[in-house]
Amino acid sequence: MAGSRSSVRTWNFMASHQERLVVCLLFYLRLTLVHSQRGSYVLDDQKGLGRQFDGIGGLSGGGATSRLLVNYPEPYRGQILDYLFKPNFGASLDILKVEIGGDAQTTDGTEPSHKHTEEDENYFRGYEWWLMKEAKKRNPKIKLIGLPWAFPGWVGRGKNWPYTFPDVTAYYVVSWIIGAKQYHDLDIDYIGIWNERSFDIKYIKVLRQTLDKVGLTSVGIIAADGDWSISKTMLFDPYFNDAVQIIGVHYPGTYTVEDAIKTNKTLWSSEDYSTFNDNVGGGCWARILNQNYVNGLMTSTISWNLVASYYEDLPFGRDGLMTAQEPWSGNYVVESPIWITAHTTQFTEPGWFYLQTVGHLQSGGSYVALTDGLGNLTVIIETMTRNHSVCIRPPLPAYNVSAQTATFSLKGSFTNLTELQVWHSRFDFKTNNPVFFEQLTPIKLSEGTFTINLQEDEVYTLTTLQTGLKGNHSKPPDSQPFPKKYMDDFKVRNPQFSEAPYFADQTGVFEYFINTSDPGDHVFTLRQVLIQRPVTWVADADQTISVIGDYKWQNITVSSDVYMEAVNKGGVFIAGRVTKGGGEVRNAKGVFFWVFPNGTYKVSNDIQGHIVLAVGKSGTRAGIWHTLSLQIKGYEASGFLNGYPLWKNLRILGPKNGWAAIGTEKFEKAQFDNFYLGAD
Repeated sequence: MAGSRSSVRTWNFMASHQERLVVCLLFYLRLTLVHSQRGSYVLDDQKGLGRQFDGIGGLSGGGATSRLLVNYPEPYRGQILDYLFKPNFGASLDILKVEIGGDAQTTDGTEPSHKHTEEDENYFRGYEWWLMKEAKKRNPKIKLIGLPWAFPGWVGRGKNWPYTFPDVTAYYVVSWIIGAKQYHDLDIDYIGIWNERSFDIKYIKVLRQTLDKVGLTSVGIIAADGDWSISKTMLFDPYFNDAVQIIGVHYPGTYTVEDAIKTNKTLWSSEDYSTFNDNVGGGCWARILNQNYVNGLMTSTISWNLVASYYEDLPFGRDGLMTAQEPWSGNYVVESPIWITAHTTQFTEPGWFYLQTVGHLQSGGSYVALTDGLGNLTVIIETMTRNHSVCIRPPLPAYNVSAQTATFSLKGSFTNLTELQVWHSRFDFKTNNPVFFEQLTPIKLSEGTFTINLQEDEVYTLTTLQTGLKGNHSKPPDSQPFPKKYMDDFKVRNPQFSEAPYFADQTGVFEYFINTSDPGDHVFTLRQVLIQRPVTWVADADQTISVIGDYKWQNITVSSDVYMEAVNKGGVFIAGRVTKGGGEVRNAKGVFFWVFPNGTYKVSNDIQGHIVLAVGKSGTRAGIWHTLSLQIKGYEASGFLNGYPLWKNLRILGPKNGWAAIGTEKFEKAQFDNFYLGAD
């Protein structure tokens, strides 16, 4: 027995010893493996340079994505603009692309046209003019782009198509460019065709001829803001090829096509990102900013959108470089994409050149290098893992990234560099303790070589420039929900903007209006002005509607004075618990209280008026003011006309929550005044 116990002890000792050896061996192998994750890379300009860098940009519009920004009080509005445009402060954007308002729904709302009708002309509608001027004020070098998503109905001459009369469409677009200069001293650098819709060869040629005819030869055409298919057509039509300066594509997944390269044209990702701006969204942005050039030779990437400044419950909430969706509180959030942008924009300029020596890292990730040709060098490295850099589109194939050591050897004109400034961002998804755009100790070069240890989900900028700065304004106010009581009498004699605060038009255009024919209490009103369906980009509602308030509200009171201008047709409504906007607005549900000029009313559960809850006589007519009030509480709703109950305690089964809204039954002129919104 004793001998057996001794044998067991000996065996246990031996087993334990062997286990230790195995563990040590595995640890050694791991260290060897990690140590072997080394890559060597050369940065060299001796054999020439790559393509010219054109800058990083943001897109306002497509649509109404900056709607709430204009309603921010100072100093917060100016601070937001600084983070976007001020050089060496935040994103320091090189390009601002804006929607040419076309009176139609273009994703999160409508933006007004400068020409509602062919005879009409107003270059102060909307807020894109203001935004371009604010961008130029901060960065006079910023490039400006205009692109239509939709067109006023008159452009289509009765058809939902802008190319039937190409000279009319070209005239409309060129008038916007001329107006930008004449009324705002803004020089538009590039113009687009029709966002993400079919291109038309004849129209593009006519547009180029029209631009040249009026002296706008310096304005370049970007086409076609969709896929790469235009490039094949350009190869077989030299006149068409000459008309297009830049091939702009959307969401290319960082890859180009052979036909596009064969054109020898500048290639841009003219709309990209469109991803929720949490840190995974920041990782998406970091990856594509590098790899759009490494994989696709695209020399500019433009984010949709510039700033998420629209109600978050509209489509694609928070898909911007930063978030500014609470003008009533002043709160805004500087999200990670701002600082990821700074890794490139603060240490380059449009006109710099990529080196030919760019590429992928051995253990995943990518690097690009750019120079001004005067001895300056900027290197941007990203090691974003797949699951931490997924963009909204297109699908991202699987790939691996691991910790690694990278050694870079500088050749050519960079051989004698001895030091590089270092800026670093670490997403740190494991502990959720990220660090963005942090300046580190400069890295020393030995005989033109430096080595850097790279972990997963990091971004580095190494540069000769010493101008970088992580700008900082004082902390904005805390987040607050939409006020539970809100009133607007629209008494603004000289409004800076054509839209009333917080109203987000989803179909139609609602503008401040001076009603000179009314000597009484309704001189200053809000007016729906469209009388013709636009050439649409998505399926706009057949009714006009503008939403406001907190989407989470359930028990609300909505009241407004209303004035129907059209006799014997159409009608107006106020509504609560409205569920949808954007491209789905025609399917909006809610509680809609309608009155009509034929002396009737209706209550419906949908904007189309098909789900009818009640109908009756109202005595309403056009040409006089009426006061409508809607009260919704729990499963019941009541409607009042001129202070008297018109219908009471109507049973409603849904929806449970949503925005308040005003609108019209058709594209017709109607006015609203003394708007009130209250929530329990």
